[in-house]
Amino acid sequence: MNEMNTPIRTHPRVVTTVAELQVAARALLEAAAGDDGTASLGLVPTMGALHEGHGRLIAQARAENDVVVVSDFVNPLQFNDPADYERYPRVLDDDVALAGQHGADLVFAPAESEVYPDGPPRVLLSAGTLGEKFEGAARPGHFDGMLTVVAKLLHYGQPDASTRASTRYRAYFGQKDAQQLAIVRRLVRDLGYPVEIRAVPIVRSARGLALSSRNQFLSEEQAEAALVLSRALFLMQERAAAREPLRPDDAVALVRSAPGVDLDYFEVVDPATLEPMAQNCAESPFVGDALVLVAATVGSVRLIDNLPITAGSV
Repeated sequence: MNEMNTPIRTHPRVVTTVAELQVAARALLEAAAGDDGTASLGLVPTMGALHEGHGRLIAQARAENDVVVVSDFVNPLQFNDPADYERYPRVLDDDVALAGQHGADLVFAPAESEVYPDGPPRVLLSAGTLGEKFEGAARPGHFDGMLTVVAKLLHYGQPDASTRASTRYRAYFGQKDAQQLAIVRRLVRDLGYPVEIRAVPIVRSARGLALSSRNQFLSEEQAEAALVLSRALFLMQERAAAREPLRPDDAVALVRSAPGVDLDYFEVVDPATLEPMAQNCAESPFVGDALVLVAATVGSVRLIDNLPITAGSV
């Protein structure tokens, strides 16, 4: 394992089948096992089109594990609009290069037929009430599709029982998709998956825009306008730090004042349940912890962002 600030360049092996993945991971784990016979594997599930936000996930997995696997699969179940699915970037060579730059050992890049050998699955996992609000309301079925593929990927990546090394298993998800993270944590807890879910903070541009694969579809003018999302979040952070009332209506007005930005929602919620936190927001001084969520369409691009806030903390 390596410190996150240590430059790492590897040439990841690309595998395309579950069988290849499991054989290759087993060999790497056994080779990495120390004198005590233990080793660890970190899985970073992605839909490709990797950017430095993904790089942070991979780097943290590298720092904490002996073997790092990055999955690269554009999951059709997560798209409501077929045109959105078709235009989603597929740049595997670039993805492998970035994954290697941050220390991945294996890139699992399966065909759709490998993940769904019988076509679209007839049985999907349900995200329940956690998946019906916010992004789930805007994209019905999205989180059911996400959970279905994540459950498969966690299963594929789980160290083989025949591995001679005693293994620890972790999976890495970005805080940027906060609703997804909350739902995956619930999946692991409710269904008893033997994996530790590790959350990695959002990576932002120098001006504050959360990095996203969708940012490439923004014009320069639209990217400038989109900065209002992070400004609104940081306004809530400043007020929480000062233990002031959050008054989220001010942040809503700020977003709505930006030209070309169509606000969908701006909510202060409980980080675990995603239920709105009516108290502490408008009138009384803020106490405790919360998560601020925002989603808006800029041009034709839907953007999401969020920020955890804590009273008295900057």
